[in-house]
Amino acid sequence: MRIFRKMDDATKLRISQRLRGRSMSETHKQSISDGMKAYWKTIPNRPNENNESKNQSNDETSM
Repeated sequence: MRIFRKMDDATKLRISQRLRGRSMSETHKQSISDGMKAYWKTIPNRPNENNESKNQSNDETSM
């Protein structure tokens, strides 16, 4: 299960190489596209350190 959107470049390369050469119909490609768009809406971006410190200070001041 994925927690964040970012992925290592080495991981992306391995996935790309495994999927290379597969053939799919246009309707199958569109179905995969639609499903992945819905999936990625549920996965948040990885927070960077600057955003985390801003969020913590906002949480502390709102108490």
